[in-house]
Amino acid sequence: IKDQRDIQIMIEGHTDNVPISKKSQYMQDNWDLSVMRATSITKILTSAGVNAKQITAAGKGEFSPLAANDNAQNKQKNRRTEIIITPNLDELFKILGTN
Repeated sequence: IKDQRDIQIMIEGHTDNVPISKKSQYMQDNWDLSVMRATSITKILTSAGVNAKQITAAGKGEFSPLAANDNAQNKQKNRRTEIIITPNLDELFKILGTN
């Protein structure tokens, strides 16, 4: 990935709907937890040489579940980080000759 300059990387952190049990000055709720998940992956990628300008980190909290939060197995599915790779549209338009 670090050699692919024509891509953008979106990293999304997600949580289940259970409120965090130990609040701190850094993490008050699931929004904060989801952002921390995304930024943790961002730091791993940038330390491996991926250009930080290509990365966007986002926290989605509990609001984009894959499954209903009605049992432990489904809650586990919702506690995740997604990495979404898309073409850099500016570069794509240059290739296509479109403004």
